[in-house]
Amino acid sequence: MIKRLLISLFLLVIFVWLIWSSSGRKIQAPMPKPYLSMVQEINPSDSLERNIVGIQPFMDEHDYLQPDIFKRKIELYLQIARDSGFLKSNTLVLYPEYIGTWLVLQGEKHVLAEKKTLNEAMSTLVMSNIFDFSLAFFKTKEKDKAAASIFRMKAKEMAKTYFETFSSLAKDYQVYITAGSIILPQPAVISGKLSVDPNGPLYNVSFLFDPEGNIMGSPIYKNFPVESELPFLSSGESKDLPVFDLPMGKTSVLVCADSWYEDAYLNTIENRAEIVLVPSFCPGDSTMNSPWKGYSGSITPTSINESDINLLTEGEAWKKYALPGKISQTSALVGLNIFLKGELWDLGADGQPLAYLRGDTLEIQAAEQAGIWSLNF
Repeated sequence: MIKRLLISLFLLVIFVWLIWSSSGRKIQAPMPKPYLSMVQEINPSDSLERNIVGIQPFMDEHDYLQPDIFKRKIELYLQIARDSGFLKSNTLVLYPEYIGTWLVLQGEKHVLAEKKTLNEAMSTLVMSNIFDFSLAFFKTKEKDKAAASIFRMKAKEMAKTYFETFSSLAKDYQVYITAGSIILPQPAVISGKLSVDPNGPLYNVSFLFDPEGNIMGSPIYKNFPVESELPFLSSGESKDLPVFDLPMGKTSVLVCADSWYEDAYLNTIENRAEIVLVPSFCPGDSTMNSPWKGYSGSITPTSINESDINLLTEGEAWKKYALPGKISQTSALVGLNIFLKGELWDLGADGQPLAYLRGDTLEIQAAEQAGIWSLNF
């Protein structure tokens, strides 16, 4: 009798969970808004025939709930860039780091977008996918098993939407797109398409799409994860960083913190790249105006002078030690660093573009929210 009662109670709990888990997933997400506050041609085009279009999107949680909404949000900025006359035959578009990472919300309960903190959102995500999460959890070996399990559990859906979005837009707008970055397990490029192995190590990885909608070359791995990434992400190797031979010039892509390290520029130097692109994400509000607390993450870059700690602001440290301070050691003519902005739970987001051209760091008009900049060269 007791055994039958317990079985009935268990089945009731499962039934209630199934109803709760499936509710709130099919609601239509609101149409995305660009929140655009700046469109700037950084320097006159004159007789210059090549340009980089840096897109600083302003993302919120709702933008990631459905594939069509995500694509629409990403496309809004390309439409504005085209209407502003920025998209030309020799245009290279740059989106920021982590632009695809929050596709982890895709297909989930919409209440996740209303949570106040990332931890609350991820806790609800876990509970509403407890069986899939548990399967991934017991397979993962990373220190942060929860984060690793969530990204493995969602990897195939995330990769599909990310690839289809940027592939379609690169083809529709006939431009090369450096598609920010996304967290994926063991990503691979096969005949220009993206595949993942959910059981493989996780990476923060970027890809470059050509105007045919294919991924060029190999994945661009982040080699020097920051402190928040180290517990669950693996590192690439600097010697494997690709240099892409594009119509507008040989191009190197360094994901965020990699731009602080001399080793990350070795292939840029060896292959005489003309262009260096850096997609970035800087969490926190007003971080760039706060005192720099020193480097946090992988081994401290050798070029850092510890006397600058608490003397420089975070923004000044980026200018001294990242792209603007390193690119002059290469033969590159032009460089652009773009940051992700938005309202994503309690993460915060800061940063403004850093642009370099022929020996000079250029002045940029800052964008409070989203911005689009064209750098001619």
